[in-house]
Parts: sequence; structure tokens; C-alpha cells
Amino acid sequence: MEYYLNTLVKNQTYEAVRENLITEMKKEGFGVLTEADIQKAFKEKLDFDYRKYEILGACNPGYAKQALEIEDKLGVYLPCNFIIQELENGTIEVAAVNPIVMMSTIDNDMLKPIAKDIYDKMKRIIDNL
Repeated sequence: MEYYLNTLVKNQTYEAVRENLITEMKKEGFGVLTEADIQKAFKEKLDFDYRKYEILGACNPGYAKQALEIEDKLGVYLPCNFIIQELENGTIEVAAVNPIVMMSTIDNDMLKPIAKDIYDKMKRIIDNL
């Protein structure tokens, strides 16, 4: 099983895909907690030109609460990251961490149904782009 879910979006601008991603995330109960603009950071810190690439740290508060009540150190895995990047041919790739794979590193079967529910939500987000 892959450690990520992804899709390639053609014939849309980066900005439109980003906006659609956030809209789809909201539909599934996720909000954006953090935003990291890698292109900007590399330019400012390294004087290196990089393609458009952002990491959006997303959280579904209800599931985060459930998971943290089961495993209080689980916060090291939060928030769930989505990336948006512009590929050389102008195609936009959106990818997200696979929560089933991520949770498989924790020896606690109580997390499995939560991970599956979050996976299903994240898959719908990706598929709806």
C-alpha cells in the first residue's frame, strides 16, 4: 500500500486546484491549520528557484480528538498533510498522506477504524478534484 493518495489535475490553474482542494476538505470536515509555501521558503532561505509546491496541514477536529484520546502522543502525526505541486508540464498534482499506513506504525488496534474513516474522507477529497 502506498504511503500517499494522489491525483493529477490537467487544464486547471494551480490557484483553482488549491481553492477546489480547500473546498473539498471543508466538505469532509477538515480545516487547514498550517500552510507551508515551499517555493517561497526555498527562494528566501536558499536563493533557490523551485516549482510551486505547498504543504497544507489539515485537521478534522472530531477525529483528532478521538485519536488523541486513544493515543496522547499521536499529535506527532498531526496534522494530516496534503501537498499541491505544479509539475513541469503544467499538470497540478495533489497528494495526501495515507492515514492507514501512518497509523499502522502504532501498535493500537483501536486506531484502525479511525484511520479507515479518515482514509475514506481523504480519498473522496482527492477523487473529487
